[in-house]
Amino acid sequence: MVYNTSQGIVPDKLNVHLVPHTHDDVGWLKTVDQYYVGSNNSIQGACVQNVLDSLVPALLADKNRKFIYVEMAFFERWWKDQSEAVQLTVKRLVSSGQLEFINGGMCMHDEATTHYIDMIEQTTLGHHFIKREFGVTPRIGWQIDPFGHSAVQAYLLGAEIGFDSLFFGRIDYQDRTKRKYEKSLEVVWWGSKSLGSSAQIFAGAFPKDYEPPSGFYFEVNDASPIVQDDPTLFDYNVQERVEDFVAAALSQANITRTNHIMFTMGTDFKYQYAHTWFRQMDKLIHYVNIDGRVNALYSTPSIYTDAKHATEKAWPIKTEDFFPYADRAHGYWTGYFTSRPAIKRYVRMMSGYYLAARQLEFFKGRDKSGPNTDLLADALAIAQHHDAVTGTEKQHVANDYAKRLSMGYVEAEKVASSSLACLVDSTSCTRGRNARTEFQQCPLLNISYCPPSEIEFSHGGNLIVVVYNALGWKREDVIRIPVMHEDVTVRDSAGRVIESQVLPLSENYMSLRNYLVKAYRGQSPSKTPEYWLAFSASVPPLGYNSYTISRAKTEGASSARSSVHSLQRGDKSTIEVGHENLKLSFSAEERKLAFYMNRRSMVKESVQQSFSYYAGYNGSDESPQSSGAYVFRPNGTFLLKPAKKDILTVIRGPIIDEVHQKINPWIYQINRLLKGKEHVEVEFTVGPIPVGDGIGKEMATQITTNMETNKTFYTDSNGRDFIKRIRDYRTDWDLKVNEPVAGNYYPINLGIYVEDDKTELSVLVDRAVGGSSIVDGQIELMLHRRLLRDDSKGVDEALNETVCIDNKCKGLTIQGKYYYRIDPLGEGAKWRRTTGQEIYSPFLLAFTEEVEDNWMSSHVPTFSAIDSYSLPDNVAIITLQELDNRKVLVRLAHLYEMEEDNDLSVMTEVELKKLFPGKKIGKLVEMNLSANQERSEMEKKRLGWKVEEQPESKSKSTNRGGAVDPAKLVVELAPMEIRTFVLDFDQTFSAQVFDA
Repeated sequence: MVYNTSQGIVPDKLNVHLVPHTHDDVGWLKTVDQYYVGSNNSIQGACVQNVLDSLVPALLADKNRKFIYVEMAFFERWWKDQSEAVQLTVKRLVSSGQLEFINGGMCMHDEATTHYIDMIEQTTLGHHFIKREFGVTPRIGWQIDPFGHSAVQAYLLGAEIGFDSLFFGRIDYQDRTKRKYEKSLEVVWWGSKSLGSSAQIFAGAFPKDYEPPSGFYFEVNDASPIVQDDPTLFDYNVQERVEDFVAAALSQANITRTNHIMFTMGTDFKYQYAHTWFRQMDKLIHYVNIDGRVNALYSTPSIYTDAKHATEKAWPIKTEDFFPYADRAHGYWTGYFTSRPAIKRYVRMMSGYYLAARQLEFFKGRDKSGPNTDLLADALAIAQHHDAVTGTEKQHVANDYAKRLSMGYVEAEKVASSSLACLVDSTSCTRGRNARTEFQQCPLLNISYCPPSEIEFSHGGNLIVVVYNALGWKREDVIRIPVMHEDVTVRDSAGRVIESQVLPLSENYMSLRNYLVKAYRGQSPSKTPEYWLAFSASVPPLGYNSYTISRAKTEGASSARSSVHSLQRGDKSTIEVGHENLKLSFSAEERKLAFYMNRRSMVKESVQQSFSYYAGYNGSDESPQSSGAYVFRPNGTFLLKPAKKDILTVIRGPIIDEVHQKINPWIYQINRLLKGKEHVEVEFTVGPIPVGDGIGKEMATQITTNMETNKTFYTDSNGRDFIKRIRDYRTDWDLKVNEPVAGNYYPINLGIYVEDDKTELSVLVDRAVGGSSIVDGQIELMLHRRLLRDDSKGVDEALNETVCIDNKCKGLTIQGKYYYRIDPLGEGAKWRRTTGQEIYSPFLLAFTEEVEDNWMSSHVPTFSAIDSYSLPDNVAIITLQELDNRKVLVRLAHLYEMEEDNDLSVMTEVELKKLFPGKKIGKLVEMNLSANQERSEMEKKRLGWKVEEQPESKSKSTNRGGAVDPAKLVVELAPMEIRTFVLDFDQTFSAQVFDA
């Protein structure tokens, strides 16, 4: 029988848009490659290759059938395997609109634990593949599975990319109930206070989830009744199935505005035999339309969006975000903000490294056939998946993500080292030709392991340290590297001896170092350094400086030795540490921090630090929800008091002051104050978390002040905008509080701050974490989680990470940092934004040895790609990349929000001629955020949406930077604006290094 599937939209009927789709996790229960080829099916029967293989003939069987595909990590793998004939067929399906790419990133990235730069990069990678192979640009955002949704996703990864709409599946159950009642599941989302309506997007939350209505699942083994329409066979049920369909449609229509609704016809890894779905949908469309009460049609989110837009209705405005997400009373998905903190840190480290390595790749000239940054780009893109950096995957999948990052790093390290060598050797490194100098780097410096610096300095040799700064402004920061001897000296690029300091390497760090090195490399290190060498490095923008470390030839020329003083219980004294303006005061008797004092800003505040753990709820018959990888459900809070034998160890010197404290056998903390800095760096070591008592534990730390903060705090959205949070409150509905701790946790990628009428306390983080202000005047961060139960959200594995050596396993130990500062009210933004960039983009260190003492005179010891120019204090260059066509992709980001800072929340300018000295820009084209279409074309195509009347506070006018004059080449940036350009240089873009 031939079914009539040709029906389009009928204006005077309820139109049911059937959107066939598959949701293919780029790793979760299986690795990305296992999902693609269909291996390891004892865990999950899923094969993306089968989906795509069966999809093509299914679409060819009926020109009215449609399908959307999302995850380019899978599609690109499949595409490379296809014959030219199949590729040509698929291109025709894309051109006709039967197959449409939606979202179009390499993965469907998470929105809580991802940094905005990573979100942009992984989306760009997918969009460029689609543009290159198919010549099309995705129109729709499709974030159907991430566990809550961010403001940055809406305005930056939605509107600024050129999407006309954004659809998602998971919002809080209380919020969803209210929106269904008000018919406000679909809104116009203003995600940015600064950009307002200029970056708005039509957004829709699904009534339940991203699956079909109940009873309409049609995979081979699904239990839903098929449409049996052969009257000569038993179980004929056409009318029953039509009635079920119409009932589902009317039910959804009752909670949706306009006469258009969407049925998401698919779910995880469906359509492995696509014909089983399309056969039943063909029948449903045919018989439902004969029935005539509603109109059913094959559709896509693009067709649906255009239909909604054509109604010319006004929509409610949504501001802020959709965090935190709860699917039930005790099911707050706020644990994953911290889950697997080691891989979260690894992703963040690699993100910053990738940005720097790509800059250096640009300076040298990209070598497609040799080492390049592509492998790291792919690994980072996949790691942004909503079951990757989130920590919600199985352990073997987490291992796979880490392995890919490590392999990508190895290639990118070769690029960075060879590019720096070309620069220091002043060699014209044409593609395929390398410089003389060989550099080594230290990816395990975070655990005090750096073989290049752990040398004996025999025969008068020197260690050269080249320090690269990926930021667009001059930067001074303290460098710490492990060394074997304390009688060393440091000279700058001019040969002058500079101030330096040696600090003892604590026993806690030495034992952790040796243990983790063996776990990582399979063998213990042959030697253990006894000291840290610290010195202050000053590095020009987009450039490097060189330093020489050598054995001191005379006693007075060596680095300053640190004084070490231990305070026992019972000491009555108060100790003060710090340099210049910032001081910390510790009570020796109570062995804890007492006061924070800044003489410059006249801030003095009582401050206390503490550690506690939440016992993970193990579930019960009455209330089965456990705490796990996704869900944070505490069962009591337990303060961890310092051990009775706790000793404060105070280390002082001209560069660094430190206060070491061993809280208990598995928590160690250092408060560190650095010369020239007015913030506190807190380094923590947590683990292995003991679970021998059968109780999983979720480790948190608190910074407590006397500030009167009135339940209010601020957290960042993916490292960009800060959003106001109020404890036990939601902007969009009257919150019923079921979980007073978990329900007030929010994702933090950059920082969190609180303020009262005098001061503001800011905390910045080195990775994605969960945090809150559970008590007025206090900031809390969750640092580590070790749990013994699965939380029944699908991963079917307890979050119990271990490290195994010689078949002996113990719980994972986490090492990390956070940074805090107290400012007068209104003055904290400068520190948050500037230091936040420095945390994201740390110095890149490269090491080489020299035998003769002439390295500085025979090499180029200092370099800046932009000569004497410097980017404004409120601008970062977040992308500098040579593309395959020798063009250059540049992104410039304004770092401040509107009204965030009196001086820097203003329109600013970047002079491109000075950003690229010695290069003549022949052509400049402004692009959309993912650089797959010109900005002007995007603006022409963008749909405008009517909104319901709003209070005046939400209708402030917003500014944008103006068009770039091709003669002056000056780029204007308004607060929170990111502008993307593709540059063509007049001369053939060669591999020549910028003139030093």
